[in-house]
Amino acid sequence: MIVAIDGPAASGKGTLARRLADALNLAYLDTGSLYRAVGLTAIRAGGDPSVENDAVKAAQNLDLSAFSLTDLRSEEAGIAASQVAFLPAVRAVLLEFQRRFASHPPDGKDGAVMDGRDIGTVVCPDAPAKIFVTADLDVRVGRRVKELRDKGETVIEARIRADMEARDARDKDRSVSPLIPAKDAWILDTSSLDADAAFAQAKAFVIAKMPAK
Repeated sequence: MIVAIDGPAASGKGTLARRLADALNLAYLDTGSLYRAVGLTAIRAGGDPSVENDAVKAAQNLDLSAFSLTDLRSEEAGIAASQVAFLPAVRAVLLEFQRRFASHPPDGKDGAVMDGRDIGTVVCPDAPAKIFVTADLDVRVGRRVKELRDKGETVIEARIRADMEARDARDKDRSVSPLIPAKDAWILDTSSLDADAAFAQAKAFVIAKMPAK
């Protein structure tokens, strides 16, 4: 069973994907963490994540164990991720990793839940359950501001909004794997839903798509 979850930043897809994986005995992969790690790897090597050679080299030498969750969830990592994800050569390097995870989930799990930007359209186009999670920009900005402030970071809301608008534009406008819903994806708008309500709706949708045992 493969569950493909896509959507923009701060839409709630990561929290939703983790809860679905835990509830349904599925492995979980945050594909965005791969791009975040590539971006940070390029920066730590003294390179520029928006430069193809630097980013591809970082992807080829990626070591996820070199980063903490705090590193990967930083705003710097998010911005770097959208820069490297814009590069087709980087996406090609990481595509095979993601497909292997989906077809051979670890730890004897019954399948995989994968969240990102192009899971339903490119990575796993044949996934039986595809969810596109979205929310209004104002809601997403508010969520990100709260998330960062809860971590003790000093944030300027106007800057968060500008960064998110820029990331949305890069994700939607890139020539390879743009952020768009798969034609057969279920659209879940979380603007007016809390995490529990979104989870309940998504769980019911996925269970209905699971093969009978």
